[in-house]
Amino acid sequence: MLLTVSVMGFFSPLFARAADPALVTSLQKTNTAMTLMAVQFKDAKTGWAVGSGGALFSTSDGGKKWKKQTSGTTALLTGIFFTDQKNGWITGAGGTLRRSTNGGESWTGHPLETQQPLYGLYFASPTVGWAVGGGGTILHTSDGGVQWVEQTSGTSAALYAVHFLDERRGTVVGALGTVLSTQNGGATWVPQVTQGAVTLFDVYFTDSSTGWAVGNAGALFQTNDGGAKWIDRTLPCGKTCTKVIDLLKVRFTSSQEGWIVGERGMLYRTTDAGFSWSEGKPVATTSLFGLSFADINHGWASGEGGTIVHLEARR
Repeated sequence: MLLTVSVMGFFSPLFARAADPALVTSLQKTNTAMTLMAVQFKDAKTGWAVGSGGALFSTSDGGKKWKKQTSGTTALLTGIFFTDQKNGWITGAGGTLRRSTNGGESWTGHPLETQQPLYGLYFASPTVGWAVGGGGTILHTSDGGVQWVEQTSGTSAALYAVHFLDERRGTVVGALGTVLSTQNGGATWVPQVTQGAVTLFDVYFTDSSTGWAVGNAGALFQTNDGGAKWIDRTLPCGKTCTKVIDLLKVRFTSSQEGWIVGERGMLYRTTDAGFSWSEGKPVATTSLFGLSFADINHGWASGEGGTIVHLEARR
C-alpha cells in the first residue's frame, strides 16, 4: 500500500547541501527533431536511442556522432533494451515489438496478439524478459523472445515501466498509482498500491529492499522493505520553481548515487541514497524521457526535439 505522509519531519527530502562530484553536461547532435523516448548504453561507447515516427539512432563513440538507422516501422517507439552488443529489442505503439541480432543494423518484427501500446521493456538475462503496456498488459519471454506469453496483471491500468532484480523478483508501475510485484517471475503479480491516483512513470530497485518510483507532479516514492510500504519523498518545488514538474525516469548507479530526469530538462541527483537531493537543474530546454548509465560516471538522457544530453560525473 502506498503511504502518503507529510513532507515535514524525518521523511522530509532535504535538498543536498554537501558538494557533490562535479557534473559536466553536454548536448549531443542527432540532427533530428523527433522526440527520443528511450536511450540505452551497454558501455561508455555503444548506445541506442528510439522515438517518434520509428526514429532509431546508434552511436559507437559515446555519442560524439549519432547514426540514423532503419527501424522498419513508423510507429512511436518507447523502449529499447539490448541484452548484449548484438541482441536487442524495441517496443512501441500498437503492439510494436521488433528485434535485432546484429547490433541494430537491421530489425525484424515480432507479431503479437495484443495491439496495446508497449511502454516498458526489461531483460533479467539474455533469455528472460518482460514488456509492459496499455490495458494492464504484461508480456513475458523465457526463451530469448521466440515466444511472448501474456501474464495476468489483474489491472486494466496503463503500465509504463518494469524492473527486475533477477529472473524472479520484479516490479511494474503505471497509471492510477499502480505498483505490482512478483516473487516468481510473473506467474503471479501482487498489487502493492491500493490507493492514490498518481501516475507512476518509472521504477528502479538498488537491492531487494530499496526501490524508487517517480511520476507526475513531482511524485517520488521510496520503499525500504521491498515494496510493502512506499514512503512519500516528493520533492519541494524549490527556490526558482513556478510549477511542479513530472518526473519521468529514475536510475541509480550505486546504492548511494541516483539520478532523476523529467519535464523542462530538469535533473535531480542524490549521493546519499536519496536522503537528500540536489535542487533541480535544467540540463536541456526540452522534457527528458530516457535515461541510461554505462557506469557511475557516464550517463545519457534523451527527449524532445532529438535531444540527447551526456552526463559526466567528475570525481
